[in-house]
Amino acid sequence: MRILITGFDSFGGENINPSNLAINKLPNKLKNIEIKKVTLPTVFKESSAILEENIYSFNPHIVICVGQAGGRDKITVERVAINIDDARIADNKNNSPIDEPIRKDGETAYFSTLPIKALVAELTKNNIPAAISNTAGTFVCNHIMYETLYLSKTKFNNISAGFIHIPYIREQVKNKPNTPFMELEMIIDALKIIIETSAEFYQRNDIKITGGYEH
Repeated sequence: MRILITGFDSFGGENINPSNLAINKLPNKLKNIEIKKVTLPTVFKESSAILEENIYSFNPHIVICVGQAGGRDKITVERVAINIDDARIADNKNNSPIDEPIRKDGETAYFSTLPIKALVAELTKNNIPAAISNTAGTFVCNHIMYETLYLSKTKFNNISAGFIHIPYIREQVKNKPNTPFMELEMIIDALKIIIETSAEFYQRNDIKITGGYEH
């Protein structure tokens, strides 16, 4: 089993991005799962080009993309990516697309093919705050989730793929009173659970529980 997991470099005036820090503290192998870790630039289009190159070279069974969602207080497993780039802030190369389709030949939206309900259930069972999220936004996180699922539908048909948003870590909220955060160690533990559970459910149906409660 091969899993490609990606994070992003820092953006929006931040000096760190917990997604990059967390994925790079993961082991290269977990049980029988080979893990490749890639840091993507927080840049529209460039991020997806690098992602596609790594899918070609590594040939993963599963792709898990991870990004920061400052202000959220739990691990949020994204359900859906929409075919739109609409940047509230510029990316790291000063691109600010407004209402631009990500893929003109793509679907309006793609749903995650990770076992999103099982992921939340396993995280919760391990006392890690988690929920389904029904919006990945319209910035580079949504962009890369959409591109991953587009590629899995059009070029790499046996890949399961999806996106995980993580909160700020402690270092990022020192000057942001009352802003939620999560310890980096807990995020790393969460990603290990997500990797193992995604592998367990590869090409299997997700569990059937409710999960429509996180915006």
